[in-house]
Amino acid sequence: MIAMPKPDESVIARREQIAEDLAEIIPPAHVIYDEDERRAYETDGLTAYRQLPLIVVLPETTEQVAEILKYCQREKIKVVPRGAGTSLSGGSLPVADGIVLGLGKFNKVLKVNYDDRYAVVQPGVTNLGVTKAVQEEGFYYAPDPSSQIACSIGGNIAENSGGVHCLKYGLTTNNLLGIEFVTMSGEVMRFGGTGLDSPGYDLMGIITGSEGLLGVVTEVTVRILRSPAEARAVLIGFPTSEQAGDCVGRIIAAGIIPGGMEMMDKPAIHATEAFVNAGYPMDVEALLIVELDGPQAEVDHLIERVDAIAQEAGATYSRVSQDEDERATFWAGRKAAFPAVGRISPDYMCMDGTIPRAQLPLVLRKMTEFSEKYGLGIANVFHAGDGNLHPLILFDANKPGDLDKAEAFGADILKLCVDVGGVLTGEHGVGVEKRDLMPHMFTEDDLKQQQRVKCAFDPDQLLNPGKMFPVLHRCAELGKMHVSGGKLPFPDIPRF
Repeated sequence: MIAMPKPDESVIARREQIAEDLAEIIPPAHVIYDEDERRAYETDGLTAYRQLPLIVVLPETTEQVAEILKYCQREKIKVVPRGAGTSLSGGSLPVADGIVLGLGKFNKVLKVNYDDRYAVVQPGVTNLGVTKAVQEEGFYYAPDPSSQIACSIGGNIAENSGGVHCLKYGLTTNNLLGIEFVTMSGEVMRFGGTGLDSPGYDLMGIITGSEGLLGVVTEVTVRILRSPAEARAVLIGFPTSEQAGDCVGRIIAAGIIPGGMEMMDKPAIHATEAFVNAGYPMDVEALLIVELDGPQAEVDHLIERVDAIAQEAGATYSRVSQDEDERATFWAGRKAAFPAVGRISPDYMCMDGTIPRAQLPLVLRKMTEFSEKYGLGIANVFHAGDGNLHPLILFDANKPGDLDKAEAFGADILKLCVDVGGVLTGEHGVGVEKRDLMPHMFTEDDLKQQQRVKCAFDPDQLLNPGKMFPVLHRCAELGKMHVSGGKLPFPDIPRF
């Protein structure tokens, strides 16, 4: 059971007055007060948990965001920033005594500069929307989460999202040039710019991946890349997942950095093929999708090398895309893997941990043992090249005890990731899902030091409360040993 900060009943009692005050800052139609309308915001991608927010507000300008935050700071009202609500870690889960600050109306591409290779967009623009805005000129935006058709750039910054091509081209942080940022006190700041580097402290680096705990991003400058001259994908099948994992390590050890390198196990392959008809082999236990891009001569050479490495690792199937449509079909299957698994299980929980590549065979074996221990199925989909795992734990929420087992199963996987030298998350963030596992990776001093950063930006701890930190220390207590009264209680919240 996940717990959240204890609601302030005095704030809840003032809900009607708060709504009236907010309606003086933004148009009244953009203040969502009705219970049925608020229910659309009660959960995010972690649908097992839900909580009606106090109020939802939908500003359209940076000035409105600044005034809303300034008002909430003065009135001590909690704020949960929200983009598209696709967070799989509960990163935008509301609180009962706080407003949801929705950024869906910040959905414009403001400027594109092809000579200097950047685009300026608002945070509500979808990830795929950036590429669509520039693709006719032969450019694209590299980070491509599987939810790219829906997830927003602002949310990508909050979680430092990656995607299938982050192995070669980097995560959000590697493709971010500048941001406009509003603090809880209503100050509007700019970090970075249109160049590749900026003087001074890397505050943009602190904000990227901060999960909405430090402020609200209202404008984003991203790096756009020229589309490669050639890109071809190879499907490689293996008799075991361990052999596929070994092949991943061999390819990287050979000095080859593919544009993308993804892995799926048999349950994921079968579910995806039935959903998309991508032409995946059905008689293998694991499948790699390896994409090579660059000049044609380079791509042809690397495909030969990858195929040779795969054969040495025990591959029993190999197929190279022959045209762009076929390459896109290979990837369409991978990107549809999560919804496809919904065909084989009433519910699933998508985990997100990262490990050293060399540990992949061991972790795969251990996850099979965990599956037997808990009596729950598992389908594996990995960003194999950079060790980012996305195990999908299969369960039935209507079956008593299944959700508890799924959460315990997921916790064991994440602890294993840390134990083999990895980390708790790769791109989904900590949110509420992994919050209580943070002590498995960090010491108490580590966590206090991280919370001191939050206190510098948000001294009243009003932004996105209940996320990331397993124990909340009052900012005034962080400079000395913790004493009684310094902790804020976390009552349980309902699960679906």
